[in-house]
Amino acid sequence: KFEIFNLDMKTGDTLKIKGKISEDADGFSINLGCKSSDLALHFNPRFNESVIVCNSRCSNAWQAEHRDDHLCFSKGSTVKITIEMLADKFQVKLPEGHEVELPNRHCYDKISYMSVKGGFRVTSFKL
Repeated sequence: KFEIFNLDMKTGDTLKIKGKISEDADGFSINLGCKSSDLALHFNPRFNESVIVCNSRCSNAWQAEHRDDHLCFSKGSTVKITIEMLADKFQVKLPEGHEVELPNRHCYDKISYMSVKGGFRVTSFKL
């Protein structure tokens, strides 16, 4: 698990995360928000379902899932994921140029918390 509690991400910022997906990964998640119980973006590729699930979490309660069946990741590969924070949504740019969007449901203009969990080892990240 990789966690940052003092990330200073604001509207208009772009976060680039590079890492390696483990050979035995069922999936992984990248989470952005104020704390683990309040997430503006939960980005969760799931290999066992061949889907990318995006969601947000408010006071520990999950909101409606957004599912995208364009899973362009493979186990054991090195990937770069770019997340852009806009006023009304998050844009996640994936390998092969595919994009996934999730509305900024909490209307956050600042993100301080980030975590990466599951079968993904962060090798670099840049805000």
